[in-house]
Amino acid sequence: QVQLVESGGGSVQAGGSLRLSCAASGHTDTQADCMAWFRQPPGKEREGLAASGRGSDTFYADSVKGRFTISRDNTRATLYLQMSNLKPEDTAMYYCAAATCTARWYISSLNPAASTTWGQGTQVTVSI
Repeated sequence: QVQLVESGGGSVQAGGSLRLSCAASGHTDTQADCMAWFRQPPGKEREGLAASGRGSDTFYADSVKGRFTISRDNTRATLYLQMSNLKPEDTAMYYCAAATCTARWYISSLNPAASTTWGQGTQVTVSI
């Protein structure tokens, strides 16, 4: 079993920055080798933002490319999402998710169906 705990959300003005963290515990070496960030605005579907695979593999949604950066610490047990130039439309609940690295995950890493374990989420609110 893997447990994921997000932190770092909050309220920020447009143009500001935030860094989200996701601490993974449990069988992370096999069940959280591939991880990703998602968000879900109120009343909308969950959207994949960025994913981190084995090694230095990273993937980004076009909507955040150039503004958001996904990274991990050296132990690969903590996942980060550095968000800059935030916009009001970035307001959402942000979730981290984990999965065993498989070919299927690599094909659809930003699809919520590719992840098997989810955190509880952290709220990000961006005001004008």
